[in-house]
Amino acid sequence: MLAPMPIASALDLMPLPLKILAPMALGLGGNAVTLASSLAKELSSPIPVAELTAKEAGDGLLRLIKKRNTQGKRRLIFGVVHPFSGHNYELRYWLSACGIQPDRDVEIVVIPPSLMPDALASGMLDGFCVGEPWNSVAIENGTGVLLTTKSRIWRNSPEKVLGVNETFATENPVILNALIRALYKAATWCNNTENTKALAELLSSKNYIGVPAEIIENSLQGKFKTAAGNFTLIEDFFIPHNRAATFPWLSHALWFYSQMVRWGHVKWSSKHLKQIHSCYRPDLYRSALSNLQAPLPSANSKVEGALKEEQFVGSMQGQLALGPDGFFDGEIFDPDDLEDYIKRQISIHEAHP
Repeated sequence: MLAPMPIASALDLMPLPLKILAPMALGLGGNAVTLASSLAKELSSPIPVAELTAKEAGDGLLRLIKKRNTQGKRRLIFGVVHPFSGHNYELRYWLSACGIQPDRDVEIVVIPPSLMPDALASGMLDGFCVGEPWNSVAIENGTGVLLTTKSRIWRNSPEKVLGVNETFATENPVILNALIRALYKAATWCNNTENTKALAELLSSKNYIGVPAEIIENSLQGKFKTAAGNFTLIEDFFIPHNRAATFPWLSHALWFYSQMVRWGHVKWSSKHLKQIHSCYRPDLYRSALSNLQAPLPSANSKVEGALKEEQFVGSMQGQLALGPDGFFDGEIFDPDDLEDYIKRQISIHEAHP
């Protein structure tokens, strides 16, 4: 499930009164922001839009929005997959850091991932933030252009987690451990580039994604077609296993919580921290993998955005490399400084009335 969902469940923000645990993460990255081809042409970029940095793409979008305002045109509409999703929060973070105020300068709506390419083609959406391969489907259809990616907004950032009912986890510890080990081994297999083609063919089945294998294979490699028909390669676009990609970092959970507060989904409370710690469970991850000789982080949290390059860090067993993990705007998130970080984020939000 989407990484913020267990947090939303713990804070009673979901419609069903379930307590969901996240004992494992399911990869880093994988999302992108696509803009309608007709609008991308108005960006007047001297280089392919897909090759712009996140800041350059955001600046171009800001100019386009200001131009539309002077012409009396409606707000642009962007789609995300769920209110409590990495898609929603990274899109908002990126827009705001580029001077574009979500909910004022643009409208953000929720729409299922597989419907986004058609919604873009019909004009219902002007852009969207979604996981692959739906960006590539729109690009392949000629209706969308890659604008930026999750990995360019926040490199090696969290996306999905394994979500389990707390009652199930408590009553079935042996089964849960086996499930975590199986998914860890699957992530290892998926990370091996020799298996990329086979993985793409598997996922292309109608029982799964139902999109041509060639498109999925390019997605898994971070290859995106430009408007000119060439391909651009996005570094660290999707990482299923390396760099502790399957570890449920509490700092990831706390960053999502900071965005929930920033965008008015929940009020700040120190009591929430205990609830978040009770749903993101690195202890369960370590317990399940202790006999596999898997590299296990020695800490539950880390400072996010501080690593400019890959770096070896302390681990309980094996060698573990993390990073780079920078935010595109140079911001640093220290989970020990959570309340002040939230205040700074809200002040940035309020600085663009």
